Formats: sequence, structure tokens, C-alpha cells
Amino acid sequence: MRAMTRFLRNMSSLRRSLFAPEVCRVGVLGSSSQLCNFSSKGRRKSNSDASDSNEEIMSEKDLALKQALDQITSSFGKGSIMWLGRTVSPKNVPVVSTGSFALDVALGIGGLPKGRVVEIFGPEASGKTTLALHVIAEAQKEGGYCVFVDAEHALDSSLAEAIGVNTENVLLSQPDCGEQALSLVDTLIRSGSVDVVVVDSVAALVPRGELDGEMGDAHMAMQARLMSQALRKLSHSLSLSQTILIFVNQVRSKLSTFGGFGGPTEVTCGGNALKFYASVRLNIRRTGFVKKGEEIIGSQVLVKIVKNKLAPPFKNAEFEIEFGKGISREGEIIDLATKHKLVTKSGAFYSFNEKKIHGKEAFKKLLAENESEREELVMKLREKLINEESRKERQTDILDGNTSEEIISTDANDEEAVTAVEA
Repeated sequence: MRAMTRFLRNMSSLRRSLFAPEVCRVGVLGSSSQLCNFSSKGRRKSNSDASDSNEEIMSEKDLALKQALDQITSSFGKGSIMWLGRTVSPKNVPVVSTGSFALDVALGIGGLPKGRVVEIFGPEASGKTTLALHVIAEAQKEGGYCVFVDAEHALDSSLAEAIGVNTENVLLSQPDCGEQALSLVDTLIRSGSVDVVVVDSVAALVPRGELDGEMGDAHMAMQARLMSQALRKLSHSLSLSQTILIFVNQVRSKLSTFGGFGGPTEVTCGGNALKFYASVRLNIRRTGFVKKGEEIIGSQVLVKIVKNKLAPPFKNAEFEIEFGKGISREGEIIDLATKHKLVTKSGAFYSFNEKKIHGKEAFKKLLAENESEREELVMKLREKLINEESRKERQTDILDGNTSEEIISTDANDEEAVTAVEA
């Protein structure tokens, strides 16, 4: 009996020892659903803490950036740093016409861009100075002031007047050395009062050290260093003043080519800095002569756009330059209109607006005397060229998937690249 009592007491104590922890767990922690609720609340709290910390970090970065921008503005002035997409800037770059309708169309923006460096280079008697004088004449029509730095001391004022330049309102400088020429160009551009500055030519910008030396002395890369320093100083003031700086340059034969046969055969004067700083580079060359009977009255020239930062490069423009008169605007309009079938040519006769004109010279005279008919033909030609350009772009987009690309070696210079593209 006593043994049975002891056995029951042990069993009850064993039961209490087995079920007590579960009761404690339930009493202290609650059910499993409550545990899930606690864990989800913990995760939401950690996510909210992370987002709050990110917002604090972003606000600290914004505040630090604002303080840095304010410090830069106070130190260097308003406009020294700005947001690219938030600033109010003109979508179209202001330009000045070149005086050639074909060249304006080939440039893609209607002329030479303001606030940029332009290089016109080519062989002798190709029309470099004539083209620069036409730009001056077009800028004067818009009421601008122009400067001609005649480093070659060879400007013909009668030719400038025949082209249409008002010589009484053109500033002329014939400097003694390259440093003097570029210093006065820098002063004029910083004034912000001139629209076009022409330097004719880079090859004639002789450094003072070369002038002071003896004949035959070697002055390695002195002119190239002068041009590089001048362009570094001028690039900023050009953009602020919206002045077109035109450098007329000559070409030299390159005697030794590191690339062997097929390498560049010509090089421009003044080093390589001008090639990099120029937004537009025009290679102008004579391709033939214009004859009236047996008399040669002009040159047929071809301008290749070997560099263009504002439109697709490697386009050509062909026009006539009459001796003593400049670019024949009527002649190039007739050639373009005939090419695009706005004017019908049958033998020596031209048909336009139900009129038949015998000979190109008579047609040129008609357009020169009748400005309304000339402007009508120009408007039709411009619409035709714009529509044709848009049609070519659509065809290019369609044929992109079927056209194979060709890689051209970049070892050659711009002139060889143009030749490769044309080939």
C-alpha cells in the first residue's frame, strides 16, 4: 500500500515536470500567430528605418551639392556652372552665310556658326580669301562689324568692294609679327563688339623670335606653339562674344610619310592645334576654269567640308568664282536648279517659268536683274533640297538593317578620309 502511494506521487510529479514548460512558453510568449506578428512588425520597422536613412543621405547630398554650387557661383560669377537641361539656350546655332547657296546647304546649318573657329585651307589661287571676304560681306548686311588681319600684306581693296564689302566699315590690320596679330585679335574678340575676324593667313604669322634671328636659323615648332597658346586663350572669349574667327591657311607638300605609300601628302601650316579647335574646316580647291569663248573669266572650285561639329561632315559644294567679282551666286543657282530638274535644259536653251533663255550668261543676267524670280527659284530649290534630305534619311533608316558597314583606316588625314568616303 505504501509502495503504491509512492508510485502515484512520482507519476504526478513527472506529469507536472512535463507540462510546466509548455505552460510557461504559452504564458510568456503567446501563440505561434503572435510570434509571426512580432517578426513581420520587426521587418517593417527595419525597412522604414532604411528608407529614412536613405532620405537623410540624399538630403545631405543635395545640401552639400547646393553649398558647393553656391560657393562656385560666388567665387567665379553667375553662369560659371549650370544644369545642362535646365538652362535656356537657343536650339539653333546663329550663323552667318558664306555667300554661296550650295555651301550653306552643304554645311547643314545655313552658314558658318557664330562663336566658333573656322579654318579655310587649300592650294594657291583656289579662292580662300575670296570666300572669307564673302563672309564679311554677308555679316555686314546684318549690321555687324568685321576685322581683316592682313598678315600677308596683300589685300586687294577693289576686289573686296566688287564682292560687296563695305570697305569703309571694315577694320584692317597689317601686323609686324604673329604675336602682335594674335594679341589684337584677342583684344577685339574680348570687347564683344565684332562679328567676324579673318586672319589671312596662318602661314604669314611669323613669330618675333624668327624675325629677330638670322636668315637660315632653325626655329623648331615656334609657330605651332604660338598658335596653340593663342587658341587656348581665344576659345573662351569667342563663345562669349559670338564672334566668328576665320583662319585662312596654306598647304605644304609633306615630303616624308611614315605610313609609306597612300599616306598624307599635304599638311597645313601652324601645327595641329587649329585642327582640334576648329568647329568647321573647309578644303577649297580649283577643279577647272570658266571660259567665255577663248577667254578664261573664272574658276570652278570644289569645297570639301572635312570637319563639321554641328552637322554631318564630308559633304561637297561646287560653285564658280569669277575673276574680279567673286562667287557667281546666279551661276550656282542655275546649276543646282538644273541638277534637281527645276530648270529644264535643252542644248544651250534653259526653260524656266514658261520662258526660254538662250545661254547660261543670259540666264545669269536675267536672274541678276529680276530679284523676285531669283528668290522664287531659290525658295523652290531650298524646299526641294530639304525634302530630298528628309527622304534620304528615311531611306537610310529603312536600309540600315541591310547595308553592310565599311571600316576606313584613321591613319590618313582628313583629305584622305574624304577621298576614301567618295570612293
